[in-house]
Amino acid sequence: MGKTALLFPGQASQYVGMGKDLYESSTRVRELYLLASKEMDTDIARLSFEGPAEELKRTRYTQPAIMLHSLAVLTVLGDNLPAFDYACGHSLGEYAALAVTGSLTYEDAIKAVVKRASLMEEACVRNPGTMAAILGLDEKQIDQICRDSQPEGIVVTANFNSQGQIAVSGSVEGVQAAVRRARESGARKAIVLEVGGAFHSPLMEPAKAGLETYLRGVTISAPRCPVIANVTARPVTDDEDIRRLLVEQVISPVRWSQTMEFLVGEGVRTIMEIGPGKVLRGLAKRDMRPESSVGLDTLANIETFSGVAI
Repeated sequence: MGKTALLFPGQASQYVGMGKDLYESSTRVRELYLLASKEMDTDIARLSFEGPAEELKRTRYTQPAIMLHSLAVLTVLGDNLPAFDYACGHSLGEYAALAVTGSLTYEDAIKAVVKRASLMEEACVRNPGTMAAILGLDEKQIDQICRDSQPEGIVVTANFNSQGQIAVSGSVEGVQAAVRRARESGARKAIVLEVGGAFHSPLMEPAKAGLETYLRGVTISAPRCPVIANVTARPVTDDEDIRRLLVEQVISPVRWSQTMEFLVGEGVRTIMEIGPGKVLRGLAKRDMRPESSVGLDTLANIETFSGVAI
């Protein structure tokens, strides 16, 4: 019998209306949204449910909104959450993975993501930059392209999303140079993305410093089952290692392709994406080819999965 992994989405999975049905069905979910709203001094429930979409895309709002949605699904699922062997999340989703395994309380996970999102948006203003997606080239080719583009600006690999999809991040000039070289090298596609900044690059150093200071005051426990860290694509169970890797994650590439490869090697055959959208299931369909793939986004999804009307 194969193993099960829970997957939690990251930035760019958001959509207007996300989580509204879960919010209306649970007092506890409403309490979580209220906590986040107080931390942010913004009605994150209203913004999540009504938009506008452009405002919801802002880093300081997107990250908490996605995190809340994932935790809302877990809250409504309650005891109907099945046993699982691993948990992992894409970038900010790692905090939800830590919450479901008991390493962070839901409250601390929310507060940490609110702080992280604010720090990252501030870093984007301080060190403007962008990202680009490159399809059809391998890791070695893109690493070389980034090195060749350094004279024109900062650019590094940022997201290993799948075997054929890698994102680079850095200054506008550096990323544009990398896109040009990628096209010259035969990339199937190389496009600059509409993002708020140079995430998972050295330009996020100010956010890293602020997050390191903040996380010193957060209680982190050993998780009940392994969480796969973005930075290493390997299980992490020690509380101090978790703290260190969460800090490093801000300026390090998200090794999602390697995470999926690890899960397959460990015998994972069932995946459950918990939160908005289906981005991670789409990547897994190509790279993991799971025997069972479940998406838990809406109240209807949960009711169908659990067989219980909520």
